[in-house]
Amino acid sequence: MGEGTRVLLVEDNDLNREMLSRRLTRAGLTIIPARDGQEALDLMRSEQPAVVLMDMNLPVLDGWTACRQARADESISHIPIIALTAHAMEADRQQALAAGCDDYATKPVDFPGLLIKIDKLTER
Repeated sequence: MGEGTRVLLVEDNDLNREMLSRRLTRAGLTIIPARDGQEALDLMRSEQPAVVLMDMNLPVLDGWTACRQARADESISHIPIIALTAHAMEADRQQALAAGCDDYATKPVDFPGLLIKIDKLTER
């Protein structure tokens, strides 16, 4: 994970988004914030981030739908997506992967583990 790696953080909860943004910025990442799934798709197209951290329960367009649409769009289908969700059951993990997510992290976020996932998915 290179210094300044661009991460699209999609989180509708202001406190969660701000806390994660601060921690990821301190880890050397550049954060692009989004509040809903439609905004996430628009920013994926315009910003081409290295990785997306996608909350699944979002307004306007939920994370599941946004992931499926991202995978169907040739201009952004290559961008790795990590699902962020409070749902910790194996079925939830399988649902995220089936929607097109590359990995899965539960809330509250295991921050060191999340950095490892980001690093793994952004290796070029």
